Amino acid sequence: MGTRDVILDAAAEVMAERGLANVTTRQIARAAGFTEAALYKHFPSKADLMVAVMRERSPDFSPLAGALRGGGSLADALTAVARAAIELYRAGFPMFASVFADPATLTTHKEELRQEGAGPHKPNEALAAYLRAEQAAGRVRAGADVRAAAGLLLGACFQHAFLEHMSEAGFRDDEEAAASFVRTLLDTLTPTPPPCPPPSA
Repeated sequence: MGTRDVILDAAAEVMAERGLANVTTRQIARAAGFTEAALYKHFPSKADLMVAVMRERSPDFSPLAGALRGGGSLADALTAVARAAIELYRAGFPMFASVFADPATLTTHKEELRQEGAGPHKPNEALAAYLRAEQAAGRVRAGADVRAAAGLLLGACFQHAFLEHMSEAGFRDDEEAAASFVRTLLDTLTPTPPPCPPPSA
């Protein structure tokens, strides 16, 4: 592993433990086993280092995207998405939250995401696109607001991860939470079956 990767790993660990507002380059250098001068050979400033940590050490969305490609029934696919989203938000929450403590780092990070066409809205867009395809296939009710449905499911997963960090969550485990969120959402998304014809006389 190269020096840059060691520094990024150490910075991510210190950042998760102390929060971005309380992290110093001296602490990161000590955790990495290098001098502060070594840090500045790879990163011009603390803000550049923190943005690199956010970009390269944040949990990525690939498990969630993989869940959307998994096939199976609508309920199974959405439950897999919910499980992946809960895990993503749980793992990333300390880092996501701490970046808001430093406005300069947040601004730089947002600009990089904008230039790369990336950002936390991408899972919502991918899930909405999946639901739109299911809608075209007749498995999601015509007229259902798929963007709102994607936001509701991922928002519930985000809150579940947040509550686990802050207090006792409302569900026994992730599996129960994911299944419950999906069951509730499907009540509004599943097409209503046509009424049974009256019995013939």
